[in-house]
Amino acid sequence: MSQELIEQALKTATETKDIVFGTDVLDKTGELFVRMFPGARVLVVADGNTFAAAGEPVVASLKAAGIEFAEEPYVFPGTPTLYAGYENVEKLREHIRPLENTVVCSIASGTLNDIAKLASGELGRKYMNVCTAPSVDGYAAFGASISKDGFKITRSCPAPTALVADLRVIAAAPQRLIATGYGDLIEKIPAGADWILADELGIEPIDDYVWSLVQGPLRGALADPERIGAGDAEAITGLAEGNIMSGLAMQAAQSSRPASGAGHQFSHVWEMEGHGLDWEPPLSHGMKVGVGTVASCAIWEEALKIDMDALDVDAIVAAAKTDKEIEAKVRGLLIPRIADEAVKHSIEKNLQGDELRARIAAIREAWPRIAARVKDQLITADEAVDRLKKVGAPYHPEMIGIDMARFRETHIKAQTIRNRYTVLDLLTDLGMLDEVVERLFSEDGYWGRHAHKEA
Repeated sequence: MSQELIEQALKTATETKDIVFGTDVLDKTGELFVRMFPGARVLVVADGNTFAAAGEPVVASLKAAGIEFAEEPYVFPGTPTLYAGYENVEKLREHIRPLENTVVCSIASGTLNDIAKLASGELGRKYMNVCTAPSVDGYAAFGASISKDGFKITRSCPAPTALVADLRVIAAAPQRLIATGYGDLIEKIPAGADWILADELGIEPIDDYVWSLVQGPLRGALADPERIGAGDAEAITGLAEGNIMSGLAMQAAQSSRPASGAGHQFSHVWEMEGHGLDWEPPLSHGMKVGVGTVASCAIWEEALKIDMDALDVDAIVAAAKTDKEIEAKVRGLLIPRIADEAVKHSIEKNLQGDELRARIAAIREAWPRIAARVKDQLITADEAVDRLKKVGAPYHPEMIGIDMARFRETHIKAQTIRNRYTVLDLLTDLGMLDEVVERLFSEDGYWGRHAHKEA
């Protein structure tokens, strides 16, 4: 990848207008700010850790460019780890509000970037960010993953107008943030299979250009987890590039579809349930997504074994649940604050009668093409585990505090929380989701054989 490829991607991004990407580029921060926000004042926002990583050269660059500072940098404490809570958004937003003609320049990894993004977005202001870790694809993405009343969801707001990504700073990030970025990025592999499925069924066609932004650099970015885990600067550069390109792809698509599939939905369930939000440091999104990736790959392995010609279509249609039954099931599975939205999505996806019969016919007709394409796209669950191990990221639910009973139930919950068509919905349409989960957790199934992380 190169600056040229990023610049090409920026042409289709709707909000991010420029990215300075390279080694030792913090001194370009002031020049970029002047170009993007002529005449504006700046407020530097960081936490104690990110300011230590890049604060002094960023401030020096802004001053050298002649930019007026609205006030001294606003620095959150570095310990305990800054929490992605809405109360921190409100704190920053109200601090910014009276500062007229002021643009935030955040020095941040995922959490603080999201806080600055949403605080600026709620005031209708643009902002820019100096990246400090390869931990997320959210740098260049719209929306911010923020918790309110213990409930974490992605809240709508614009992406940054500009980014500075200094590879020396990014490569020096803590190992847990590097592992987090790998966990987030590897899920793009089964997410691609999910999009192929939706494409072949005519539900959500693939945009070839957007696909190329994510999938083009993906294999190279993930190629050497051992070197990434060991802190090799060159390998971590690829990881950072892959995540930034994913964010730009989401902007171009105006959707997270290019970068998020069933594996992300496992993480979203746990986030909406508040799991790990009170840990120190909080359990990161990418660590949950990595475990979800293994789950998604294992589900796909079972799906690809299905003999579509042997399906009893009449029996599947006869056994289909009514909308009322779907609502009762979802409310029985999920905590109340999640259930209302999940009921809406689940009923939208619930097919019955002739609609279901037509969907099954479409699946059977397209299955040879689907199977061929996703086999080329996917890695096995064991390969996902091996890569996550090598990079030092969690690969088993017990490593993130999820017991096997809860993990099993998450396979069912994950299908309910989004309207996006994935392998979970394929199995639901075929009336086989419960059966596949049963096989996965049986003595001879994937999770039966890997019941504990030591196995």
